[in-house]
Amino acid sequence: MTRVTITDVARAVGTSKKTISRVLNNDPNVSASMRQSVLAAISELNYRPLTSARSLATNRSFMIGLLYDNRSPSYIMEVQAGVLEACEAQHYSMMVQPLVSTAADFVERVEDILSRQRPDGLILTPPLTDHPQLLDCLHRNGVPFASIAPRHPEGCIGVMLREREAAAAMVEHLVSLGHRRIAHILGDPEHGAGVWRLAGYRDGLERAGLKEDPAYMVQGRFSFESGVAAMRQLLALPLRPTAVFAGDDDMAVGAIWAAAEAGVSIPRDISICGFDDTTIATQVWPPLTTVHQPVREMGRRATQELLLRVLNKGEARMVEVDYKMRIRASTAPIS
Repeated sequence: MTRVTITDVARAVGTSKKTISRVLNNDPNVSASMRQSVLAAISELNYRPLTSARSLATNRSFMIGLLYDNRSPSYIMEVQAGVLEACEAQHYSMMVQPLVSTAADFVERVEDILSRQRPDGLILTPPLTDHPQLLDCLHRNGVPFASIAPRHPEGCIGVMLREREAAAAMVEHLVSLGHRRIAHILGDPEHGAGVWRLAGYRDGLERAGLKEDPAYMVQGRFSFESGVAAMRQLLALPLRPTAVFAGDDDMAVGAIWAAAEAGVSIPRDISICGFDDTTIATQVWPPLTTVHQPVREMGRRATQELLLRVLNKGEARMVEVDYKMRIRASTAPIS
């Protein structure tokens, strides 16, 4: 089967290869009618541009790299889906690279990736968003990047959520159900999310006139396993909490698992809620009350902002998305 070339598309439209290339690269200096004709011909002929040819012509790789060091597979899968959606809309490919930010050779590994893969830009997820040596490396090498929920957003482009406000709203929900002994399974302190959600938990307690109890604040790591361990610790207390707000859905599901292990009924004996509203939130029983963080949209929006900068098509910025409360069966009025 003969491969359709850019020359074939240009011939079908009756224009030049340069015009076809401009449409493929979303050049604004193309009329709407010409763009429509070119896209129709591309679809009809099933034309697929060679990335290698585009790279030679533009000195770009047409690839965006997603870097992560995150223990929540459900979170990362949602981010990936959003990044890929935005990449495909601009005829870009996506590279996904897991990393260990605490490794001694972490920055060297990133530099090797930049050298070998030559991505046009990077999407950073927490905690990489605030890794000082990584950020210095990217600035030094002139690599554009966008950050998802950076702890220090000043001067960054990407996307954020009002996480502290959302966490406080979740505590207020538990208070409205009559709960007063409310525990919190903390997220990773290296993540901005862990810091903001703890602050929101404290805000919620303060607004309800409730005092903090250190015994009800147990460290987790944004993982199922840490949620199990934290819940076992809470269940061993002489005076158990009546509600647990976990810093993410994976830890909340771990808490539900540990409760079931101990013969504790959810929500009859203890209410449990999480944060993120990833797929697992509706796959567990009972379905999880949680804060809906539009993770896929955040991945997409961060990539869109990055591509604005990479392609010089507008002013890239730090955008803010809204959260929603998802009240499900894992929380109930205190019995």
